[in-house]
Amino acid sequence: MTQTGSQMALPLAWPADPRADAFIVSPSNAAAVHALEHWGAWPTRAAILTGPRKSGRSLLARIFAAKSGGTILDDADRLPEADVFHAWNRAQETRRPLLIVAEAEPPVWPVKLPDLRSRLAASAHAVIQAPDDALMPQLLARLFERRALDARADLIDWLAARIERSHVAVMRAVDALDQEAMERRKRLSIPFARITLVDAGIIVPPRPSSGSDRSSEEDT
Repeated sequence: MTQTGSQMALPLAWPADPRADAFIVSPSNAAAVHALEHWGAWPTRAAILTGPRKSGRSLLARIFAAKSGGTILDDADRLPEADVFHAWNRAQETRRPLLIVAEAEPPVWPVKLPDLRSRLAASAHAVIQAPDDALMPQLLARLFERRALDARADLIDWLAARIERSHVAVMRAVDALDQEAMERRKRLSIPFARITLVDAGIIVPPRPSSGSDRSSEEDT
């Protein structure tokens, strides 16, 4: 579905923002943010934005549309190729920037239409990477805040060091902790998180250690 900037009511600031709908910028996505901010330098009037699931690519695209007055083609890899092809051509004709949002670019996105493949190859490509060390705790804190869960800094740091580096894994972890805390009426803590996430298969339990390391394992 194509959406325009005039339909959006979103924050226009790129940096991290305390509001819940702001896009958090870190080294893992800063290059993508920079590319969308400088859309006037694109070689064509269309670009591709790719990133893993739950990475905020649709939110970033909507912020781009609000700032640039451009158009979004979200989940483009699920649309008929002819629709993407015509949208790309229309962007060149109208000089209105088009952001094509997909999970991956060709050839991972298996585009069969040769003319579309060549146009996408000529377009700028902005990539959101997996979350880095800077982003992981910020994502966790944001999700806990949205659910009104009291997660202390030590718990967030503990989780960030143990959860798989993916946006989906972060959401799964917070979902599991939220549900278990609600059902058992428990406060969030490192021991509670360890049991919950090991049982859910989200983190791997620590290996048994020798007696000399036993005290340190109790703190992991």
